Amino acid sequence: MAFVRATRRRLGASVATVLAVTVGTGVLTSPGAVAAPASVTRATEAATGEVNLPLGAEIVSTGDTGRLTSRKDDSGNTVLEWYRYADGAVLPINTGTMGHDSNSDIVVTSDGGSMVFLRDMKAGATWSASFDLASEFKPGAKLVGVVGENLFASVPTTGGYYELWQLAQVNGVAKKTKLTSGSYGLDYKVVASTGHDLLVLGSSRVFSGATFRTQYWKALTSVNSGAAIDLNGTESIGPWAQSSTGAYTADYKAWVDYTAGVTELVVAGPGIRKEFKMDSSMSGAVIAGIAGNTLLYGVPGTAADETLSPLYARSITTADAAPYKLLEDFSSVAHAPDGSLLVRGATADADGVFRIADAVGGTPGVTLVADTGKVLAVKVTESKVPTAVNLEKAGTTLPMEWSLSRANATVDLTLTHAATGQKLTKRLSQPVSDSRFAFVWDGVLDGISAPNGAYTWQITATPTDGVGAPATASGSFQVSRQANPHDFNDNGSTDVLARDASGVLWRDDLLDWPSGDQVTTAKRTKIGAGWQVYNQIEAAGNLAGAPAGDLVARDTSGVLWLYLGKGDGTFASRTKVGPGWQVYNKATGGSDLTGDGRPDLLATDTSGVLWLYKGTGSWSAPFAARTRVGGGWQIYNQITAVGNIAGSAAGDLVARDTAGVLWLYQGNGTGNFTARVRIGAGWNAFSHLVGAGDVTGDGRPDLIAYGPNGTYVYRSTGSATAPFSRQTTTLYAGEGTKFNNIA
Repeated sequence: MAFVRATRRRLGASVATVLAVTVGTGVLTSPGAVAAPASVTRATEAATGEVNLPLGAEIVSTGDTGRLTSRKDDSGNTVLEWYRYADGAVLPINTGTMGHDSNSDIVVTSDGGSMVFLRDMKAGATWSASFDLASEFKPGAKLVGVVGENLFASVPTTGGYYELWQLAQVNGVAKKTKLTSGSYGLDYKVVASTGHDLLVLGSSRVFSGATFRTQYWKALTSVNSGAAIDLNGTESIGPWAQSSTGAYTADYKAWVDYTAGVTELVVAGPGIRKEFKMDSSMSGAVIAGIAGNTLLYGVPGTAADETLSPLYARSITTADAAPYKLLEDFSSVAHAPDGSLLVRGATADADGVFRIADAVGGTPGVTLVADTGKVLAVKVTESKVPTAVNLEKAGTTLPMEWSLSRANATVDLTLTHAATGQKLTKRLSQPVSDSRFAFVWDGVLDGISAPNGAYTWQITATPTDGVGAPATASGSFQVSRQANPHDFNDNGSTDVLARDASGVLWRDDLLDWPSGDQVTTAKRTKIGAGWQVYNQIEAAGNLAGAPAGDLVARDTSGVLWLYLGKGDGTFASRTKVGPGWQVYNKATGGSDLTGDGRPDLLATDTSGVLWLYKGTGSWSAPFAARTRVGGGWQIYNQITAVGNIAGSAAGDLVARDTAGVLWLYQGNGTGNFTARVRIGAGWNAFSHLVGAGDVTGDGRPDLIAYGPNGTYVYRSTGSATAPFSRQTTTLYAGEGTKFNNIA
């Protein structure tokens, strides 16, 4: 049966994966699971690469010795051709303009009206016949089914009613058999047959007093029975139309109902009845056939249409079985005498006619038997991209892979960070084998560690031979990195701020995966000019609950200002914290000294008293009233809050005395410290010591030391007696005197 429609209804993208249908009386509610498609083999006639099917040909009918196809020539005329399996000969059929599925070697054609032509195509056969249905019966008679050489016609009677008749030629004489009894038949269609048995759908008018209704029914009969179908003894079914299709095997009968505007595929057999309801996007679904215990269906397209119309398969006997795509595309079907089907369609890598038959294990076998030689448009057949990745651990990568329908294509990938719009574009390498294109992302975006958050990916596959349009696929994934109090662009790695002599503030982003025991810089970004109005700038950690770190700056009049980090490496407009901060000669922040999870600020006044400003978590009033920690801090010329480097109850503090000796004060969790421990001498070689968060990615905060003789990263060891191990860095290489404030 040819399913080609004059107006092609294009399927949406959601139908490219199979739509779920429910068993029994349930209604389709959401897309269902898609099982793996059947593998496709190639028959002998197609294995040599011979192109033996015209590109625009549709399958019409098939027997044991050949197949009938229909196509349009360059002038738009219909061309009917019989392909003989034995020798590959193509025989033109010059009678009629429309072919009909006969399930046999009898070619049945018509002129689209009352004339019907038959021809036996078996080797050596010469039998042929023609019938004018208008003459054999009466004007208005129409062909409604073919089984072998048997024709079935709907014949008008009186009062607008119709009868179903069978017409055949026996010994050169037309034999006509009336197949319906009763006077109120309306419409008929032979939708399927097996051997000499056929499945008929019909409708008739049923009267009850002065009112009447239309009754839809199905019936089984045989071409050899000669017995009339009793309209009063048929099985009632839902409404059907002349476009309805069906299937008939030794085990099952299937047909299409249209009840209350819903397309329903019904399958019945011994002890089983299933009703598969289609949603609106599948309202044009037809039954292509049944292979073993599998129902085949879909919305057919045309051989010339580039929009895919998949052929779906679904188990009849397995409860809640998921439908799956058997072919990526199909447009017409013919039914063979042995119960197999010939389907005009396509897979991801072949276009032609496929034979579908029951196979071992219940999954239908699919064999390519005729090839058009068409070079198919490239398609993305599979995408393998994880939905989430944690990039905190050194060396973590994100592997991605895409499979195409053919390898002769270029594939371009774009990764986009949703929050900032930052992009990574990459032309993927050609595959070494098959058509799988792969890319392993190292977690670097725009030269720095990738920011946290949502990302989208898109690939565009462009055919290198110019055949077909580019194919695209897209998706998303989530990147997570551990928060770092010294991070201003939400990528988990340390950022260091530096002001030069002209008042310009710069941000250096470090890569927190050391290479060869060296900490390397990723990228330097200019924040802006005018920062010379401040005499101290201090990274203060996450003061107000946003994902990124903040900073505070004191101007020359003693006013302290808060700059909230925006998470993209820049800062919001400043907010005034308050005046009077000129009483302090040293300040440090960014470390939680009280154990409440919020960063605090420490400052020493000119008399040597150390004061604690506890963080509140509020951007408008970021610090609580100061509390006195203790006196005697005038012996130090620099203090630095470094975080919890030695495993104590809270953040720690290092202080350098005027002799250049560095001391460790471990936090006790109440805003105070345990007795100091000597770290070592020689620290007066550095002009700035910065508690820089976890620079090296080992989970412990580290220290950066900047001075005229070089910059170093002091990696935290976790030991209170020997807390640091020095590492080299490319940060500020050759710039030991360029900056006057490091934070």
